[in-house]
Amino acid sequence: MKYSTFLIKYAEIAVKGKNRYVFEDALMHRIRLVLKHVEGDYAVTKSQGRVYVDCLSACDEDEVIAALKRVFGINGICPVVKTDTEDFESLKEEVVKFVDDQYPDKNHTFKVFAKRARKTYPVSSMEMNCAIGEAVLEAYPSMKVDVHKPEIEIHVEVRESIFIYSKQYAGPGGMPVGTNGKAMLLLSGGIDSPVAGYMIAKRGVKIDAVYFHAPPYTSERAKQKVVDLARLVSRYTGTICLHVINFTDIQLAIYEKCPHEELTIIMRRYMMRIAERLACDNGCLGLITGESIGQVASQTVQSLAVTNEVCTLPVFRPLIGFDKLDIIALSEKIGTFETSILPYEDCCTIFVAKHPVTKPDAMIIRRSETKLADVIDELVEKAIETDEVINVI
Repeated sequence: MKYSTFLIKYAEIAVKGKNRYVFEDALMHRIRLVLKHVEGDYAVTKSQGRVYVDCLSACDEDEVIAALKRVFGINGICPVVKTDTEDFESLKEEVVKFVDDQYPDKNHTFKVFAKRARKTYPVSSMEMNCAIGEAVLEAYPSMKVDVHKPEIEIHVEVRESIFIYSKQYAGPGGMPVGTNGKAMLLLSGGIDSPVAGYMIAKRGVKIDAVYFHAPPYTSERAKQKVVDLARLVSRYTGTICLHVINFTDIQLAIYEKCPHEELTIIMRRYMMRIAERLACDNGCLGLITGESIGQVASQTVQSLAVTNEVCTLPVFRPLIGFDKLDIIALSEKIGTFETSILPYEDCCTIFVAKHPVTKPDAMIIRRSETKLADVIDELVEKAIETDEVINVI
C-alpha cells in the first residue's frame, strides 16, 4: 500500500505549556527543511497535538521515513490512511479493507486502539475498539484478538479527519534544533566529537563547530575528513558553520617552550580559549567537547578541571560517562564511524607527548604558560585571523 499522509508524534514537546506552539513550529520548520532533499511536494501542518506530512505528489515512502528519522523532536512516524467518512459502519468497512491490504496473511493476533480526540464523534473509544475488533474477526476468522501482546496493532484516531494505521517507526526523540540556543563544538577527526555534537543537538541546541588544523603536519585530507564528518552530523542538526583555525604556530611555540609532558594539556587550554572567543563572537552560549572521563591523559578528572579553568562559558561533555564501546555504537548508528576511523591524523595526535601528565596541577601549568608570554597573545590573534568559515549542509 502506498501512503500519502504521515502522522508525526512527539513526546517531550507535549508537556510544554503555553509556549508549546514555539516547539511545534520549530519542529515543522525542520521537517520542511529535510523534505526539501526528498523528491516530491509536501505540506506540513499541525492539529490537536499531532503534526501531519501530506504528500502532494508521488513520493518514495521509504525516503520520506528515512528523512523524518533524522528530525529531532519526532517520537514516532506513522504512515496513515486518512478518511473523512463520518458514518461508523463505513469506517468499520474501511478498517477491514485496510487490514486486507496490509496483511495478506491473516494468521495474526491483533488489537484495536481507538482514540476519539474529537469528542463530537458519536461513538466512544471503547465502543470503537469493540465494534471494529468484531468487524475484523467477522471478516477474517483466522485472526485472533490478543490484548496483551498483539502481533498487529490497529490504530484508529478520530480527529478532524479519521486516521487508520498499524505501523509506527521510531524517531530520534529529543527537542527541535534551535529551541535551546546555540553552542560551539570542538570538532576533531575522531570518533567522539561528532557523537557529542549529535547528542547536544538532540536537546534542541543549534551547532557551530571549530576545527584546529596544523598544516603541514596535518594534510588537506585530514581537513576534508572533518568537513565530511560535519556534513554527516548536519543531516540531523541542519547547516553547521564550521570554523577552520590554523593552529600550527601555537603548537610549535608550546612544543619549543613548555615541558613536553604538559604539551597536550596546554594545547587543549589554548584550543578552549580560542573556541570560546569564536563562540562569543557568534552568539554561542556554551562549548561542546567529546571528552569521556579517563579515556586518555587529557581526560582525567584532574586534566578536565585544569582545562575548564580557562573557560567562562559552560562546557558540555555529553559523553563524560560513556565507555568507548558505547560511543562507537552511537557513531555507527548516526553514520559517522566509518569516516572517523579514516587514517588521517589530527593536530592532537601529531603533537602528543610520549609520557603526558595525567594529574596536572593548575598552578604548575599556569607557570609553564608564562614561558609563552612574549609570543602567545600575538599567535592567538594570528590564529583567529586565519579563521576559514565553511557552511556545511
